[in-house]
Amino acid sequence: MGTVTSSMAAKFAFFPPNPPSYKVEEVEEGSGKLVMTEVATRRNVDVLKLSTKRGNQVVALYVKNLSANLTLLYSHGNAADLGQMYDLFVELSVHLRVNLMGYDYSGYGQSSGKPSEQNTYADIEAVYRCLVEKYGAKEEDVILYGQSVGSGPTLDLATRLPNLRAVVLHSPILSGVRVMYPVKRTFWFDIYKNIDKIPLVNCPVLVIHGTADDVVDWSHGKQLWDLCKEKYEPLWIKGGNHCDLELYPQYIKHLKKFISAIEKSQPRSGPGLLTNQLDIPRNSTDFREKSRPSTDQREKTRMSVDKREKPRISTDCREKVKVANAHGDRSRKMLDRPDKLATCADQPEKARNSIDRFGDMVRSVGLCNIDCFKPTATHV
Repeated sequence: MGTVTSSMAAKFAFFPPNPPSYKVEEVEEGSGKLVMTEVATRRNVDVLKLSTKRGNQVVALYVKNLSANLTLLYSHGNAADLGQMYDLFVELSVHLRVNLMGYDYSGYGQSSGKPSEQNTYADIEAVYRCLVEKYGAKEEDVILYGQSVGSGPTLDLATRLPNLRAVVLHSPILSGVRVMYPVKRTFWFDIYKNIDKIPLVNCPVLVIHGTADDVVDWSHGKQLWDLCKEKYEPLWIKGGNHCDLELYPQYIKHLKKFISAIEKSQPRSGPGLLTNQLDIPRNSTDFREKSRPSTDQREKTRMSVDKREKPRISTDCREKVKVANAHGDRSRKMLDRPDKLATCADQPEKARNSIDRFGDMVRSVGLCNIDCFKPTATHV
């Protein structure tokens, strides 16, 4: 029964593009150097195949930035693969001045195996090992970025890295079941129990979510932000949906502000987690257990999806300002100014045509299927 239930939950969560948007080939036979086809290749991008402890090989990209002090490990969302994310990763590396590592989950793109919760945990661990062992990244210089479903492996790894520099959650989920049903308890068969893991993260967390998200309601991001130990000023994009947040100018501006603040902060001291320690079984709710009250029930001060008849995407901006502890000014347009904050108090700029190459690039890329979380008859 448990296996059947977990399998059904997994089918609701994973929708790899079919066919994949790219292929991987050797530059020269026997050279071992890989290149992605169907995309515009760049000299500063390495293509890798990494073995996971669950026996799969995942494809990863490493975008090198010579002026970078930090490295972003990006876990993408549903219905996307590295071919679709390629240009976005390159642009983020340039605009944020970071090295960036992205990867495809098992069963996505040209990665082998089948997508599952446990496989994604093994996938991100293999990618993190590569960052440390091949590229010399230090734990205290790594920022984990999780988009949508990618918030699951991101938060799981974050709980296992005590000296991690920071975390970004982009349209994150409270858990797999909570995306579909307003449950009050955490069940053993649920997947990606982010609501129970976020209090264990010991570094600054930035949450980005659209208030008009009709796939993963804005309340998911809000509740996760409420539970953070170290809150960074969130970005609630008024009118933003699940897959278009990159089109809003405040998205890249707020990210740049966040990266700048993290660079100026002192990295955590103390012994880090050796890569071989990642093999220690996680002490989490990923294994079979009885259903139990979860943190969203115990937190009385946090807005709960369970008491809401409809998603409150039209929440009054004044309430959002209070929620986000915003000190921004309505007349502010530039989030790069250190004395201003990015909140919905600003009159939001609609997704629009722009001469900025970041916006132009994102508009040309299909990052996600808007129905990626909604179960259909073919997937039940």
